[in-house]
Amino acid sequence: MPLRVYIEDTDAGGIVYYVNYLKYMERARSEWLRHHGFTQRELLEAGIQLVVHRLECRYAKPARLDDELNVSAAVLSYGRCRLSFVQIVMRDGEPLCEARVDIACLDAVRLKPTPWPPALAAVLNG
Repeated sequence: MPLRVYIEDTDAGGIVYYVNYLKYMERARSEWLRHHGFTQRELLEAGIQLVVHRLECRYAKPARLDDELNVSAAVLSYGRCRLSFVQIVMRDGEPLCEARVDIACLDAVRLKPTPWPPALAAVLNG
């Protein structure tokens, strides 16, 4: 997913504030879902909530104001009600930030783990 760094993404020195990399990754995961025919809104309306369960992140180099970045979201593994992504924020093909993000599938009312909806499970199995 391509994106550009805007002033609101940076600190006073024009460097991307660390938490904004996580926002970029969240957007890339949402676009991954959309690419496969699902939206966060539709999942919520169906009683499914996706939440970050675990995050491991490594920052290598800073992104700066006006940089053009690319953010990837690739499935690393999945289970009955969990999904692990490997995500990379890159500038000109060079990794700036890499993360493993574990997502849990929850029943939106009970906030307890629940299996993937059948259509999404079919995507994960395919």
